[in-house]
Amino acid sequence: MKFIINSLLFSKQIQSLSGVLTNNNTVPIINCFHFHLDEGLLTIRATDLETTLVSKVEVETGRMEGLSDIAVPSKLLLDIVKSMDDVPMTFSVEDSTFGISISSGEGKYNLAGRNPETFPAMPEARETSSITLTSGALANAIGKTAFAASTDEMRPQMGGIYCSIDADDATFVATDAHKLVRYRRTDIHSDVAVNFILPRKPVTMMRNILATRKEDVEVKLEYNNTNAFFTFDNFYIICRLVDGKYPNYDAAIPKENPNKLTVDRASFLNTLRRVGLFANQASHQVRLSIMERELVVSAEDEMFSNNAQEKLPCQYEGEPMKIGFNAKFLIEMVSNIETEQILIEMSHPSRAGIIFPVTEEENSPEDILMLVMPVMLAN
Repeated sequence: MKFIINSLLFSKQIQSLSGVLTNNNTVPIINCFHFHLDEGLLTIRATDLETTLVSKVEVETGRMEGLSDIAVPSKLLLDIVKSMDDVPMTFSVEDSTFGISISSGEGKYNLAGRNPETFPAMPEARETSSITLTSGALANAIGKTAFAASTDEMRPQMGGIYCSIDADDATFVATDAHKLVRYRRTDIHSDVAVNFILPRKPVTMMRNILATRKEDVEVKLEYNNTNAFFTFDNFYIICRLVDGKYPNYDAAIPKENPNKLTVDRASFLNTLRRVGLFANQASHQVRLSIMERELVVSAEDEMFSNNAQEKLPCQYEGEPMKIGFNAKFLIEMVSNIETEQILIEMSHPSRAGIIFPVTEEENSPEDILMLVMPVMLAN
């Protein structure tokens, strides 16, 4: 095998795949990239056994003599390539030893490849159903939900993004029991109602790849009982679905919330960031004291005698209320809303607050709801 490829193009491709790699000493081969050369097209594959990322890139010159496949140590290759200038790179593979020679300009590098036959095979897309969606819609669904997923390994179902798709819309949900996001789109449909849980790690990597697209591209999603398969541009992503049943998230959303606070999103976010610095570092509690036209945001850390308070104009319907929230959770949620104003609906200081974007756009395909549990106030 021998091929020539541009270093910047090559670096971009392997960096996109590198997020799936793990330092798994029990299965050393998955610390490698798998290369397959077919005439002028190089297919690069990386896996952690649960997720597989594949990218295809054109090479300037490719020769098919001898081996067409090789497993390449990923860390060493990444370190070599990321420090190179924009120059052509020549790869040559020795058939009998799997030795790899890389030359670029005045530099020459030799590294030990591995037998590609030991690299894990890709799961096959058998008995799948499929839908097509845009990269922008998918990236938004992931970006506005993934941050709310649980990091508790003992609750794997809550560590993923729940997807429910039917003839009317698609709903994406993430929660860690302290916060919850429900993101719904009316421009994604499926003739057959389906639901599954996508693991957070691969879909977050996919969103990072999609975010580099200047324009929307078409994404094909295929799925069966065990895996989801995403195809777009020159990428192919396979991830094992999370086993188990997702909790009944709808039961956690309060239906009657007579107290409604409308406030400027940017002002509220900046206030939370400043005042939150003075909150207790264990609870991150900020207090919202809400009246008809004034919102007071305050925090206190008694251990260090730190406190802060800021006032904001607002619109409020309901009885005056004092309620506490985790500042970090509020900041995460408000940061993922793009409208000028937000609406926070509440029923009681001991019950969850519901955050909505305030938009004048009619017939928007997006519908987003964010729930945050309160932190009980001491007085």
